[in-house]
Amino acid sequence: MREQSEGGFTLVEMLVAIVIIGIVTVPLSGTVMSALRNTGSTQERMDLSHDAQLSSSYFARDVAGVGIRDYDNVSGNSLPFKPSVQLDAAYNQGGYTCGGASTPVAALRLLSDSWDPTDSMTAPKTVVVAYYLKTVAGGTELHRLKCVGSDTPFDVLVAHNVKPGSVTVSCSSACEVADVPNEITLRLVATKPLAGEYPIILNGQRRQS
Repeated sequence: MREQSEGGFTLVEMLVAIVIIGIVTVPLSGTVMSALRNTGSTQERMDLSHDAQLSSSYFARDVAGVGIRDYDNVSGNSLPFKPSVQLDAAYNQGGYTCGGASTPVAALRLLSDSWDPTDSMTAPKTVVVAYYLKTVAGGTELHRLKCVGSDTPFDVLVAHNVKPGSVTVSCSSACEVADVPNEITLRLVATKPLAGEYPIILNGQRRQS
């Protein structure tokens, strides 16, 4: 029967092994940490991109239909508009109520007509769509509020992590006049720790003429 060798690593061999492991581990750990940071940054940018796509889809549709007609001032074949775009607007701006006294001031409100044959063929309902900021525990959110012929709103969160003070609205012509602008743009900046600032531009073109 062969005797098992009781020889092992010498102290010098162990020290050499530890040094080698250290040499290999330091750059490897840096690579792993960098990969983890990149993964987190990519995920955050994907989250911000999702918000941009969602809000852009809503906004384009809302602007396409903007415009309430002035049925009290029909002239021949001409059916003019009333002012249909409101900036920094309260929940009941211009007598068009959507929400209540606790509803935050909207950066932008869009007004339009909605015809419902089952309700009336002589008087349309007024649709109010408001884009406003809401402060929550984790930051600031962009919400879309919609009312159709009533004061009761339907609220949708369309963008998270909005940078306070970053929301601006511009129009291709004067926004708040009867000659409704053909194009409306809402700009904001969303931000997350790893992704940084992410500019979002919402643009819509009016379909009515």
